[in-house]
Amino acid sequence: MPTPAKGPRLGGGAAHERLMLANLSAALFEHKRITTTVTKAKRLKPYAERLVTFAKRGDLASRRRVLGLISNKGIVHELFTDIAQAVENRNGGYTRITKIGNRKGDNAPMAVIELVLEPVSAKQAVVAEATQAAAKAAPVAEEAPVEAAETEAAEAKYAGSKPATADNVAPEGFEVKGNEDSMKYHVPGSRWYDATVAEVWFDSAESAAAAGFVPAGGEAAQAVEAE
Repeated sequence: MPTPAKGPRLGGGAAHERLMLANLSAALFEHKRITTTVTKAKRLKPYAERLVTFAKRGDLASRRRVLGLISNKGIVHELFTDIAQAVENRNGGYTRITKIGNRKGDNAPMAVIELVLEPVSAKQAVVAEATQAAAKAAPVAEEAPVEAAETEAAEAKYAGSKPATADNVAPEGFEVKGNEDSMKYHVPGSRWYDATVAEVWFDSAESAAAAGFVPAGGEAAQAVEAE
């Protein structure tokens, strides 16, 4: 008989062991807790938890895979509905093993293996909620300083200036239009003032000139405001 890859084999052969684990899993899912030897409980734990993982997926392929191991459709239905729903917030650890002493007669160490169906602890729920809140707030916290920095940079780009407005309406006290493509400015009442879309607003022609802008059409054309 070939030697098992991991630990002693349960039963007389590999097929017998698979049947024993499948029957123990069915009993565990039906009664939620069973008493068995420590050896069987340790071998059953990963086997049963793998079936619970399939149940949490909930798709048809997973259901057929579990039905290939547990033939009782009622137990499989309970596994995919009640048990899977009870452990949907857990990321593992669906079973718990508790040693209860030795069995009378052959003195075999015994244990109780049970499903962990209790809700996730309040502390874990608070941590999960805080993590989700932090994840949602993180983009806002990152974008806000960038947006504020961009606004401040636009306001401080030139001395005595304001950034362009979406409606092309002059901010109060800033009526001189500046065009950054041509680096020219237009004062109110000048020839091209109304047709010009301001890319930056200045409080005076002197501020525009200090920023490197030149009067559109020459100084004479931009002297209307002073008249």
